[in-house]
Amino acid sequence: MTAPTLPKRQLQWRKWLLTGIMVLGLIWSIGITNANLGLFFKNFSQFTVIFTEMAHVDWSYAYYTIDPMIQTLKMAIIGTLIGSAVAFPYALLVSRNIVTNKIVVGIFRFVLNIVRTIPDLMLAALFVAIVGIGPVAGIFALAIFTFGMVGKLFYEAVETIDPGPLEALKAAGAGRIEMIRFAVLPQIANYFVSFVLYAFEINVRASTVLGYMGAGGIGIYLQQALSMFRYDRVGLIVLVIFAVVLVIDYISGKAREVLL
Repeated sequence: MTAPTLPKRQLQWRKWLLTGIMVLGLIWSIGITNANLGLFFKNFSQFTVIFTEMAHVDWSYAYYTIDPMIQTLKMAIIGTLIGSAVAFPYALLVSRNIVTNKIVVGIFRFVLNIVRTIPDLMLAALFVAIVGIGPVAGIFALAIFTFGMVGKLFYEAVETIDPGPLEALKAAGAGRIEMIRFAVLPQIANYFVSFVLYAFEINVRASTVLGYMGAGGIGIYLQQALSMFRYDRVGLIVLVIFAVVLVIDYISGKAREVLL
């Protein structure tokens, strides 16, 4: 007996239309951006020259990367903690199962969406103009960036909790604070810590880029090395950043495995 075969599903015209639109959009994008892959491969030898220079690492410069790398980690830690601390109560205000007033939820979500649309580089440039060049500008930029990201992840987690404990406490006459403390926090505490660790991983990478805008950290040294065409120092700085990011990713991954 032969095994039954499922009938083949015909490709609908909508899928063909969508595919055609995507192809036309790709061709149009290539045209308006003057993308030239041939030019890329033609000048690929320039990349090999730079990569060769970066491979000859200036190990004597390693001592000077320690303090700025520590400063970068401090920026990421402080910015993550400040942004997460603000995002925690704010996320409760935009959760529909905690705050039932649609107008209040809509206003606070609108503000959160505005914050999330601002790029971290723009935030860094703004705070550099306000507080001057240094790590303080980077901390403020990372704090706002973390607030927008963690706030969204957190309120989505709050809205997916089991409503049973909330309804039981509400029926027992518990107040809003008691409901959050005994019904909400036990269900989402581990997720919140996981989100904070995830934000910290991103902020370590982002803080190295923010240095280009004068926001402190090892990014300033990377920008200086590139401007002086010291690719041997660039190679060393990239190795330091790569090693630190790998260690942080490993530790954060293990921590999330324990929590979740």
